[in-house]
Amino acid sequence: MGDVIAFPAWKRAERSPVGRVAVGPSSNRPILPTPAQPLWREVIGSVLRDERHGQHRTLAQVAARAGMSVQYLSEVERGRKEALSEMLAAVCGSLGISLGQFAFRCAGAVDRVTTRPTGPVLLAG
Repeated sequence: MGDVIAFPAWKRAERSPVGRVAVGPSSNRPILPTPAQPLWREVIGSVLRDERHGQHRTLAQVAARAGMSVQYLSEVERGRKEALSEMLAAVCGSLGISLGQFAFRCAGAVDRVTTRPTGPVLLAG
């Protein structure tokens, strides 16, 4: 019939003080995420939760308006589930923000976490 193709197994390291890392099959070099690069699902969840809290709304209110279960929205906010694009659009609509605004806020959150000050900058002039 057909040949069986063996794919290399990826192992996930245990949570360590320096963060989560995935280890590739050919080396022990970290692939993603490193401590300076948060998981995207965690960024998405944090931004959604911050927006919902800022509007003083409950999980139940936002989930009902978005047409999803409270449990699903809770898991997305906690970074436990990868949200489908349709679900993100529904939650953003429920919160009254555009996907563009949401993406901008997520990018800002990642930027704040990954940008480290390198010391004073001296300007010539």
